[in-house]
Amino acid sequence: MKTTRISTLRQSARHKPWPVGVLLGLLLLTTPTLAQTYQPTPENMKNREWFQDAKFGLFIHWGVYSVLGDGEWVMNQQQIPVKIYEKIPTFFNPTDFDPKAWVQMAKAAGMKYITITSKHHDGFAMWDSKVSDYNIVKRTPYGKDVLKMLADECHKEGIKLFFYHSQLDWHSPDYFPRGSTGGSWTGRPESGDMNKYLDYMDAQLSELLTGYGEVAGIWFDGMWDKKNADWRLQKTYSLIHKLQPGALVGSNHHVTPFDGEDFQMFEKDLPGHNTTGFSGEQTVGALPKETCETINNSWGFNLKDDHHKSKKELVQYLVKAAGYGANFLLNVGPMPNGKIQPEHIASLKGVGEWLNVNGETIYGTRGGPLTARDWGVTTQKGNKVYVHLLNWFDESITIPSWGKKIKSATLFPGKTPIKFLENDYGITLKVPKASLDEIDTIIELELK
Repeated sequence: MKTTRISTLRQSARHKPWPVGVLLGLLLLTTPTLAQTYQPTPENMKNREWFQDAKFGLFIHWGVYSVLGDGEWVMNQQQIPVKIYEKIPTFFNPTDFDPKAWVQMAKAAGMKYITITSKHHDGFAMWDSKVSDYNIVKRTPYGKDVLKMLADECHKEGIKLFFYHSQLDWHSPDYFPRGSTGGSWTGRPESGDMNKYLDYMDAQLSELLTGYGEVAGIWFDGMWDKKNADWRLQKTYSLIHKLQPGALVGSNHHVTPFDGEDFQMFEKDLPGHNTTGFSGEQTVGALPKETCETINNSWGFNLKDDHHKSKKELVQYLVKAAGYGANFLLNVGPMPNGKIQPEHIASLKGVGEWLNVNGETIYGTRGGPLTARDWGVTTQKGNKVYVHLLNWFDESITIPSWGKKIKSATLFPGKTPIKFLENDYGITLKVPKASLDEIDTIIELELK
């Protein structure tokens, strides 16, 4: 209708010119209003800077699905109907959950923040929600709000807390029409009110943003289930920013960020890569970045998964992420008793020991002047560039020059000077073979 009306105005104008002011006014009346551009608050911008400096976080996938020991997707993969799945919370009694131990483990690993699943795709709330009794306090024998316990401990220890929240919900009858997962096998009616569901989601988010102290951000997931639906993103994002102006919003939707988002995430991939096939439509933007990965092959607890990544793999992933200007969010899936697997605690301790020595080359840095190479990456802080040789075992290497003169080159740590040569071919660095490190040989370049 609006297009037709504008066309009519133009035809009339050909016969008798309209006053410019009148014509512009009529055009404004017939043109859709453009969405307001998101303006982050000063608190939000400060937290973005903190986020980029933090570099390393702990991801926790934990819910009643851990009882079955088959990952967080077990409801969908085994096609367990809602009425049967609702029995699982009655077996969830994590009496060994110790929030202090979790936070201390994260700190010992050199992590600066924790992101934990508040509600995953199964729709079960891991806090004392007042808008639904499908939650840990009302449906489990444990009967305690684990998110409140963890939040209190994080605030004590200076660890920032993000809440993962699934937009997808296999439990709610109002999540309709269905997306690519959670089909008719759930036993839900083939009808529903998506706006009612989104009101419910916003109400639960409001609980998380008003009852748990400072929340560092909301980590959304699940939009990909039906990416063309009207998710009312601006309404939800505005709600979050109103309730907690400093909170950072990110979404694992695998596309270019939308207005209102504060950081961009990459699932099991470094920025600009698409080895998983998730990110074919995603371009790397200017927002702060984060890549997430599992410590074995599973997000939620999986009894059969013994593919535990080595210290070398984990450290090198952290270093590569920093070279791409991104944080590394490393996931563990706690067991149903509330404990984290001993293998994972040991691995995190190993990464923490490495960071105790080499953290200066990671924390507070940005991606270096050279893009990633087969041999490794660079990070930068002020007038120092850190060359991370992750895959190089010769005594000399020539790297491209980037137009800055080098004042000194030293091994990190220890500050042992090494020989270097600058010419038209680049910068040649000479590292004694005895100083090459199996995980990461780090050379600190001080710029003139």
